Amino acid sequence: QVQLVESGGGSVQAGGSLRLSCGYTSRRYCMAWFRQAPGKEREGVAYITTGGSTSYADSVKGRFTISRDNAKNTLYLQMNSLKPEDTAMYYCAASIDWVRCRLLADDFTNWGQGTQVTVSS
Repeated sequence: QVQLVESGGGSVQAGGSLRLSCGYTSRRYCMAWFRQAPGKEREGVAYITTGGSTSYADSVKGRFTISRDNAKNTLYLQMNSLKPEDTAMYYCAASIDWVRCRLLADDFTNWGQGTQVTVSS
């Protein structure tokens, strides 16, 4: 069982930056960030494999960067040029799949408690 703890959320103005961190207790091949805004479904933001392969949702491409430090068991999400529509609770997640990595919530069995990101215009 993997335990995940996020940190780094907060409130910023549009155009600002935030860096989210997620500490995890054991390594998984595929780890990701998801987000959920009030009244909306949870959506995948980005994933990264142990080998460093990444994928992003179209809405964050060019603005967000996912990374991981396998030695420190920490997952990161650098968020730049933030927009009000990025406002959401952000969750890190670990997948049980050791072969395939996808931004589908059903693939992920372990979730952090979430960290709030609020972007004001």
